[in-house]
Amino acid sequence: MTIRVLLADDQTLLRSAFRVLVDSEPDMEVVGEAADGAQAVALARSERADVVLMDIRMPGTDGLSATREITADPELSHVRIVMLTTFEVDEYVVQSLRAGASGFLGKGAEPDELLNAIRVAAAGEALLSPAATKGLIATFLAQGGAADGDGLHAGDLSERLSALTVREREVLVLVAGGHSNDEIATRLEVSPLTVKTHVNRAMAKLGARDRAQLVVTAYESGLVRPRVE
Repeated sequence: MTIRVLLADDQTLLRSAFRVLVDSEPDMEVVGEAADGAQAVALARSERADVVLMDIRMPGTDGLSATREITADPELSHVRIVMLTTFEVDEYVVQSLRAGASGFLGKGAEPDELLNAIRVAAAGEALLSPAATKGLIATFLAQGGAADGDGLHAGDLSERLSALTVREREVLVLVAGGHSNDEIATRLEVSPLTVKTHVNRAMAKLGARDRAQLVVTAYESGLVRPRVE
């Protein structure tokens, strides 16, 4: 299947560069370009996009608001959003993940990184670098930064966590540590398929849209505590 990609950025030159790169790949195509968040939401609906490369800061409706609108629409539940940011350490990144984004990527990323990000997001995986998982998210959530009032209270999250089995909680902790299914399988001495099953069950019980949401939930609930380096 061809991955349908939507580009949302107010910089025309950057969108043009992304279009050339994406359209050069046999398994993906650009189906639309948006200069602001409102256009991104409309095009996500009309062009049946699979992945949106969304700039966080845009005039008018910004990327964060657009992400919330897309992820709140049941008809767009298949759409995966990769946030584009100039700085990896950005408080809006945490808000984006809470809003339902699958991860983020710096605008200075290499071409191969961008293409891989699109494929990873389209596959329903979380695009979270170790630095983001262990540093950025942990730091902001621990400090109460980027609080937007949209997340569940810690008590509600703890109640949901109680529905997890011991093994599901164990897997969730490792997911929050930035480990892949294969890495988790090696640590727990089980098959990657078994790990995937545990991850999917945890997502269903916690109401998580994808793997990225599991990471945020693990920190917000207090199940995983950030370590200060």
